[in-house]
Order: sequence, then structure tokens, then C-alpha cells
Amino acid sequence: MKQSQLIKKLLHRIDNLEAEVMELRKENACLRSELEKYKHPKNSSNSHVPPSKDENRALRNQSLREKSGKKVGGQLGHEGKTLKMVDNPDDIQKEIPEYCSHCGKDLIEIEGVFVERKQLIDIPIIKPIYKEYQIYSKTCCCGHTTVSKFPHGMKAPIQYGANVEAMVSYLHSRQYLPFQRMEEFMNDVFGLPISEGGLHCLLGRFTDKARYIYQEIKNRIEKSESIGTDETGAKVNGKKHWYWTWQTEHLTYIYHSLNRGIKTIHEVFENGLPNSVLQHDRWASHYHCFAKGHQLCSSHLLRDLNYIEELYENEWAINMKTVLKQGIELKKHLLPNQYTQPFEPKIQIENDLDKLLIQQIDLSCKKAITFQKYLKNHRYNILLYLYYPKVPPDNNGSERSIRNVKVKQKISGQFKSDKGAEIYAINRSVIDTIIKSKQNVLNGLIAIANFHCD
Repeated sequence: MKQSQLIKKLLHRIDNLEAEVMELRKENACLRSELEKYKHPKNSSNSHVPPSKDENRALRNQSLREKSGKKVGGQLGHEGKTLKMVDNPDDIQKEIPEYCSHCGKDLIEIEGVFVERKQLIDIPIIKPIYKEYQIYSKTCCCGHTTVSKFPHGMKAPIQYGANVEAMVSYLHSRQYLPFQRMEEFMNDVFGLPISEGGLHCLLGRFTDKARYIYQEIKNRIEKSESIGTDETGAKVNGKKHWYWTWQTEHLTYIYHSLNRGIKTIHEVFENGLPNSVLQHDRWASHYHCFAKGHQLCSSHLLRDLNYIEELYENEWAINMKTVLKQGIELKKHLLPNQYTQPFEPKIQIENDLDKLLIQQIDLSCKKAITFQKYLKNHRYNILLYLYYPKVPPDNNGSERSIRNVKVKQKISGQFKSDKGAEIYAINRSVIDTIIKSKQNVLNGLIAIANFHCD
């Protein structure tokens, strides 16, 4: 083979090898990028992934909560709680010695001297009270016979009262007991022989009385300045349904639905929420709800930035987290007039935010670039809480309002019917609203059970 041909052949081979090397480098870069996802998996501390989906619990230092510098446990000045004696006990039992423990002489005639007292707290044995109503008739001199009537609600020859209705709702929707355990509890603790079918009947009867309050909660939320919303999946007769919540500082409204889309929002709020700033976790359906404004949950944003920081060790993510935390901290100290008037610290935070939204990010940090673009498109939804006193920086209240659905299903299992799922939504909405008003839950339910809704 001639030298020129050999050189030509070698050069051609070198070109092929270089092309192959380039392809392998691209493939290697792609595989390394994919591998980063597994090195830094998404979990509840750096994304919207719920804690139940975490493969392993997140490390302590990955929590959004930062160290306060305080010691662990109760803080100085914290008012502790301890068991206290009462001044007027229900029963006093005097333990007076009747004979001398040394010589055995009779001490009955000698007056005792008080030394010390101790109190025992106990509960009486609970037993049901059977109340009988008897009606009578009287005949007037005119010849007409008047027959008295049974109290309102007395229809069957024997039935359970309002207190039992309230207790069933309390055990079902507050303590999450399944029907079989409720049946056992009512029998063992109260001596009430209620069947599972009877429990269903009582729960339905109570829910019919609670519907008015449920509707009133919705009406009041609709007029609120700030509303938080969230949704979660739930199993109903083997199929996936959805529970939605709309809540404020004082009210909670939970709604059972077959879907997670905008259709549900239109079912509940036909005209949208024109008077309210809607706080949510960026689920697309919420953006389609007409409202005065949309506040993005800062906690969700911080978790997303945590993930980007772990993935790329990205300085932009660190700086963006700092700005968001400054906004949250400023919210704690804003005075009423500083929400509507120019305020230097607020202006500075917004300027820092705007700079980060246009900052050039390394092209290799693709997820950071995507997230920056998203924030840029929703710029006015990031710090809206600095302009409305009642709008919180995060949506944690909504997450707390909807978390009970998961707890209910973990303890009691899936709902067996649409009606059962709706009953839970109504009763839990009422219960959470009672809790927010700092009232005794059972007393509140008893008041509802005494409603006359016929």
C-alpha cells in the first residue's frame, strides 16, 4: 500500500474515532444528568412529594425549619401544665384513726387534727339514660278531644337522642374510628347496643342537620379576603376520588369530588372568588379560578429550590431562597399602613427578586432555568402577601385542613360509597371550623344534633 493511501486511510479512521468519541461524550453527559436524579431524589423536603412517598426519611438538616439557637424542650417563661387540686371536690372521704397504732387504745372520742389532703380524679361508670314520653288526651265540655303530642323528632317507639348522634359523628369524623370499632366502643363504654346499620343511620341523621352550617361555611369563605386551597386523592369503593379544601383562619370547607380539574372549582364557586386572594401550591386548575390574586405557597417554592441546590450546588437557588425567607420574615413585622404605602425593606426585597429573575444561569442547570422561567411568568404571585395583611406567605393551613382525609383512610380504610365520602366532608368541615373557633368539639356537635331541621 502506498504511503499516501495509508495516510488517507488513517486520517479517515481518526475522523470516525473522533465522531464516535463525540457521540460517546454526549451520551455520557446525558447519562450523568439522568444519574443526578437518583443521587438527589425528590422527597417531601425538596419538592411537592408528600411524606408518605419518601423512600427514606429526610435528613434533619433538609427541613425548611432552621435552627433557632434555643435549647431543646420547654423555653424559659413557658407556662407548664400540671394536675391541680380543686377547692370543692365532689366527694370528701375523711380517713380518721379509730385506735392507737402503738398501744391499740380507742381514739373515737378524741377529735382529729387535719394533717394533709390528696385528691383522686376518676370518672363514673357511664350508662345510658332511658327517658319515656307519655301523651294524654282530654275531652272538653264542648265535646272535642285534645291529644297532646310527642316532642319534636320523636317518631319511632324507641330511638337514640341528640347526644348519641353527636358522639357518633365525633368518633367517626374527629377520632377516625371505623364502624366496627365504633360499635364496640358504644357498647363497651356507654352500654349502648348499636348495630353498624344503626351507626350509619345516626351519622346520616346528624349530617342532614349539619348541612345548613356546611353551606354557611362555604358562603362565608366565598366572601373572605384570603383563602387557601389544596386537594388530595382518596379511595372510594376502589376508585380514586378527590377531596378539595378551601379554608381561612376561622373556617374550613371540604368538598368531595370525582375529579381534580377546574370542573370541581366551578361546581363549588360558580362565579369564582372575585373578592379573594387565592393561596395555593401551583396546581394548574387553581389558576383557572377567577380571583383577585393568586399567592404561590412559599414553602413549596423553597422545597423546589432545595432540590435545585442539591442537584447543581447552584448559587442562584441559594440567593433566591434568601430573598423568599427575607419576605417571610418581613411579613411578621409589617404594620398595617406598610402594606399599602411604599416601604424601603419591601422595595429592596422586590428589587432583589427581579434581579434574580433575569440573572443568567449556567446552561447545564436546566431545571434551574425552567424554574426561573416559571417564576418570571408568575412574578406578581410570589410576594403578594406583602400587600394584603390577611394573606399568609405559605399554604400550610390548607395542607393541615386536608391531611385529615389521609389519616381517616389510614385508620378506617377507604370510603365504601359516594354518600359516605360526602358525609365525611360535611362533618369534618364543621368539626375543623369548631376547632378553629377554639370551642369544645363534642359540645359543638351536640348543639347541632339538637337542631330541628324537618
